[in-house]
Amino acid sequence: MDWSRIPSLAALRAFEAAARHQSFSKAAAELNVTHAAIAHHVRSLEAEFSQSLMIREGRGIATTSIGARLAEDLQTGFAAIADGVENLRSIGEQRPLNIAVTPVFAANWLMPRIGEFWAQNPEISLNINPSIDLVDLRKSGTDMAIRYGNGIWPNVSAQLLTDGDFWVVAHPDLVKDRKVNCLSDVVGLPWVMEHQMMERKALVEREGVDFDKVKLTLLNTNALVLSAVAAKLGVTVQPKSIVEREIASGDLVKICALHQKNLGYYMVTLPDRQPKGLREFIKWLRSNK
Repeated sequence: MDWSRIPSLAALRAFEAAARHQSFSKAAAELNVTHAAIAHHVRSLEAEFSQSLMIREGRGIATTSIGARLAEDLQTGFAAIADGVENLRSIGEQRPLNIAVTPVFAANWLMPRIGEFWAQNPEISLNINPSIDLVDLRKSGTDMAIRYGNGIWPNVSAQLLTDGDFWVVAHPDLVKDRKVNCLSDVVGLPWVMEHQMMERKALVEREGVDFDKVKLTLLNTNALVLSAVAAKLGVTVQPKSIVEREIASGDLVKICALHQKNLGYYMVTLPDRQPKGLREFIKWLRSNK
């Protein structure tokens, strides 16, 4: 298609509306422009084609025979465009929401709660994609990512879901009869951490623990760390939101809390994308934090 031979689409829209309504004023109201703008667009098309497209008829306007033919073709073309857009929109409304989450957040926070959302919203389908990789929301078609950080990322909207407090935790059998309420009480125990989360190590060191004097095992994923802790292999530090259910159930014990400002799990979305069901999912997440 040679777009250089096609006049302004705004002018074609204006002419089609004027021909359909037989009125510049009604066309202007439909397209939310002025009467003068519609008249200008029609005159520009007449100059483009060197043909009269509309004539005055009494107090109104009417199309010439050539104008009527153009108006009919435009109505057919614009109707096809509208059908294509509506078809795509309906497909978008029917597709599942694509949610990207970290594997640990999915396993320890989201999945124990998600049954309630499905029960309350059976019409909303979710594709939950656990991955440690950062995703480009626009290129990947992801509707929301739940990520840990300070919430400052370019070109996205980020809403805090959980706070950034960390808890130092261990299996009850590892602690046994020790009286523990601060980090110094567990310095003699083994520790396990994810090697990619060394900022947590720095957070513990800030509290006075020297890891050069502690038996520390580094594992590849946080899921392995939590499995190791559940197997009584060491103490670790985790976001509060990840382990609070295990603490409440008695599967783990909380040794102490460490506070870190501005950090937490954030709901990350595109500001110009609001697919069907996303608003309800965000509302549900907030009610369960």
